[in-house]
Amino acid sequence: MKAIRHIRNVFSALLASGFLAYGGAALAQTAAPAVPRIRATIEKITGNKIEVVAKGGKKMTLTLAPDAGIFGVTQGTTADIKSDSFIGTAAVAQADGTLKALEVTVFPSGMKAGEGHYPWDLGRNSTMTNGTVSKLVVSRGRILTVTYPNGEKKIVVPNDVPIVNLEKGDRSLLISGAHAVFFMSKLADGAQVAAHVSVGRNGLVPPM
Repeated sequence: MKAIRHIRNVFSALLASGFLAYGGAALAQTAAPAVPRIRATIEKITGNKIEVVAKGGKKMTLTLAPDAGIFGVTQGTTADIKSDSFIGTAAVAQADGTLKALEVTVFPSGMKAGEGHYPWDLGRNSTMTNGTVSKLVVSRGRILTVTYPNGEKKIVVPNDVPIVNLEKGDRSLLISGAHAVFFMSKLADGAQVAAHVSVGRNGLVPPM
């Protein structure tokens, strides 16, 4: 019971920090989220245990938190990025001070998560910017001004950049062969659990 209460406390903390916030504005997040990410393909699910093959080929067994947030990731297009959309985009800096998107995730209406700009692990010197599209220019793709509490970034989204939509899901998405990103959280005893999972639908590999 103590372990379960601790997991719930961890999950509540993620909610409070804006990591999985629905409804009103999430709290600003100016530093990298303190949760490691594991990108992997699911092999087998037994209760709360998920056997996966991580990127690079390493086999692992992950523990799913009882209250884990599970989200589906579906294929999107540049047309899904609109003014007032809340998005997350991994990107790299360009010489002119703008950011070049490596991927864009469009959140469902009413959901905000991890607002801010911080380091990411999708490549060397990559960053993540989560915020609201306040300005959109259609020109050889999309040029976005993304705002978040106390800041904004200008982001160039080329036409060939992966764009996906995020949707609320459930454990039925956790099937053998599915590709997923597991956001891990450490318990008091040092054990790690997956507090949030983004799962690609119909064979899609989540690009974030």
